[in-house]
Amino acid sequence: MRVEVEELGLVLDTAFLHLGPSPGVAHALDAMSALEAGAIANPDEGRQVGHYWLRLGEDAPEPVREPIRALHAQIETLAKDWPFSSLLVIGIGGSALGPQLVLDALGGRARFLDNTDPVGAARVLAELELEHTGVLVISKSGGTKETRNSMLLAKAAYASAGLVFAQHAIAVTGQGSALFQLAEGWRARVPMWDWVGGRTSLHSAVGLLPMALLGLDWRGFLEGARIMDARTREVGENPALVLAHAWWSAQDGGPRAMVMLPYCDRLVLLSKYLQQLVMESLGKRREDGERVGLTVYGNKGSTDQHAYVQQLRDGPDDFFASFVAVLSDAEAGPLGELEVEPGVRAGDYLLGFLLGTRKALHDAGKRSLTLELDQVDAPSLGGLIALYERAVGFYATWLGVNAYHQPGVEAGKKAASEMLGLQARILAGEPDQGPDAALIRRRLGLTGR
Repeated sequence: MRVEVEELGLVLDTAFLHLGPSPGVAHALDAMSALEAGAIANPDEGRQVGHYWLRLGEDAPEPVREPIRALHAQIETLAKDWPFSSLLVIGIGGSALGPQLVLDALGGRARFLDNTDPVGAARVLAELELEHTGVLVISKSGGTKETRNSMLLAKAAYASAGLVFAQHAIAVTGQGSALFQLAEGWRARVPMWDWVGGRTSLHSAVGLLPMALLGLDWRGFLEGARIMDARTREVGENPALVLAHAWWSAQDGGPRAMVMLPYCDRLVLLSKYLQQLVMESLGKRREDGERVGLTVYGNKGSTDQHAYVQQLRDGPDDFFASFVAVLSDAEAGPLGELEVEPGVRAGDYLLGFLLGTRKALHDAGKRSLTLELDQVDAPSLGGLIALYERAVGFYATWLGVNAYHQPGVEAGKKAASEMLGLQARILAGEPDQGPDAALIRRRLGLTGR
């Protein structure tokens, strides 16, 4: 089956993956319609999930129409008045993975602090000319510890260079958050709304503002998503339904991971981005106690042919492959037309390796689907992100889970806080025992190896 979105130059081909019985299309479409209409989608926090509203423009629900319009005007102003030649983005999870993917794919040069590792931060900061570097600090809640820590490290580096951090910094955060209050006096405070989840925030200021500051086509990115949304609201020729149906069919005979194989350097971060979008949304325990999800991993072709394709072909049947082909090399300029052999260009080899790998897997009885893109530009990338967002929503309905909360993530944060409490007790001299205490003591230099 081939489904095409002509406006975006995108084709989804499932010829190498048999589509089984439909898992209930009407139910999935109804659930998506309810989401877009404003249903409470995250019961844990009692909030709506309205990232689809972000690309509707004047067709967005009336209560959010003016805030979205004001955001876009603010982005335009900030981009016009931006005095810096480089950009540092501080965030984690959805506040970093999405911008990393988009900026890398479209050629925007930025560095990221997306952890709480001081060595990693020191390396990034040492590579920047801080005088000429603006900073985005992104945290909806304003309480994310990794982001807070990275911001403090960056702030110290700016101070050491004799620079005023506030004159370089913009906060992207919720109204009234801890970061919002801290950022008084910064270059700007840009809103995030509680109805936009982190892993679905790319079409908010999280993705649009860094694109705009680096001169990229952020409005085209929005338009591409709008086009994809419109194509995925009906039954017929719906690429998101077909994609979710392919994921469902691939599980016939047992659980299978999704191996992302983009044959394109510009999309090397796609698998990393999808790990959060897919696994955080779908990896859940249902009310009946059954554990479900969809594991994602991958890198890029043809690199992977020299890494783990050997196992994919001849090893366990525990995966299906998602190939991504980009057909144009125009961005390479004259190098795209350079013949490496008579009548053969480097990009021809790249497509040949994709087709060859797909055939080799098929001949070995392994399943795959293929996304074809004419080119990687802002509209096609915006549409691609929207395609996966909506496929995740449909698939979650079929799995019987809520795609828009993350109890496992919250449990991890709680456990981390408990470990910091354990560290405080150790420093106070309490005789804590066990493997956690032993590792903390070693970290603090309180015991031998």
